[in-house]
Amino acid sequence: MLTVKAYAAHDATSPLTPFSLCRRDPGPRDVRIQILYCGVCHSDLHQARNEWNGTVYPCVPGHEIIGRVVQTGGDVAKFSEGDIAAVGCMVDSCGTCPSCRDGEEQFCEQGPVFTYNSEDKYSGGMTFGGYSQSIVVDESFVLRVPDHLDHAAAAPLLCAGITTYSPLRRWKVGKGQKVGVVGLGGLGHMAVKFADALGARVVLFTTSPSKTSDAIRLGAEEVVISKHPEELKKHLNSFDFILDTVSAQHDINAYLALLKRNGTLTLVGAPSQQLPLTPFNLIFGRHQLAGSLIGGIRETQEMLEFCGEHNITSDIELIAIHQINEAYERLLRSDVKYRFVIDMASLQ
Repeated sequence: MLTVKAYAAHDATSPLTPFSLCRRDPGPRDVRIQILYCGVCHSDLHQARNEWNGTVYPCVPGHEIIGRVVQTGGDVAKFSEGDIAAVGCMVDSCGTCPSCRDGEEQFCEQGPVFTYNSEDKYSGGMTFGGYSQSIVVDESFVLRVPDHLDHAAAAPLLCAGITTYSPLRRWKVGKGQKVGVVGLGGLGHMAVKFADALGARVVLFTTSPSKTSDAIRLGAEEVVISKHPEELKKHLNSFDFILDTVSAQHDINAYLALLKRNGTLTLVGAPSQQLPLTPFNLIFGRHQLAGSLIGGIRETQEMLEFCGEHNITSDIELIAIHQINEAYERLLRSDVKYRFVIDMASLQ
């Protein structure tokens, strides 16, 4: 066992503070990774503050991990010491259920082992995430990062990236399609980049006119201010696909009305309250309302390679670990463009 430094939430209301935890010794198929950078996801805040219920304390968040391999087990074939590697939202699954066999480990029927706040079947207790100096993970859940990508800016690809890439690929977004993205935050700015790289005409929906120039810079052809009904009406029955990244309460019926016949609205944001649905917005136009959860390991690796080919990373603000509580408060105010990433060298 190796004792490492970390930052943890100890209850739902207190700030995150320094913490020590033990990482297991690498088994035959394990990789020990020295964590260089860890992205800050909005779900980290939800979990730290128990807003989804079920958080077990102490909780060490972090599932957007980029690091350097420092030790490998004897049976590890894909990684060597010194390699740059990544870990996302999962560190294990049953491996035998239909979802796992299909490479969709996020839907493991026995429940995936998430990178933090999941039962740790090796060490007991709960898994601890990337707000720490190192992590030990089965090589099947460790990913390769294209060499030329900026390591810090690549960290959010492990959650924000795959969360938006996966539905765009599943619903076959591509050239000739009109695609909407709702919200320009950590998820939304990645969705705009991906949809543009896939060749779609991208329209960004936002309540903030100040985000217009950024949306255009990131790849949107048009920006619609969603609190202005007359702007929405101009786009009735015109979208092939809309990806909704908003995690706050909002009106999804307004976006269902913008879909073409057979069009799809997919949710990847996770509002804590129910969203009212008018059934006629599905019935007329044969519209589809769907959801999507991150992606499997195989698809996450595909996404990283796509990012390497198109030189796509996240727009980030690099912070030190002692700034994490301030970052959480700024995250609540949407005061970041567009993802905080912790420089783990600051954890001394």
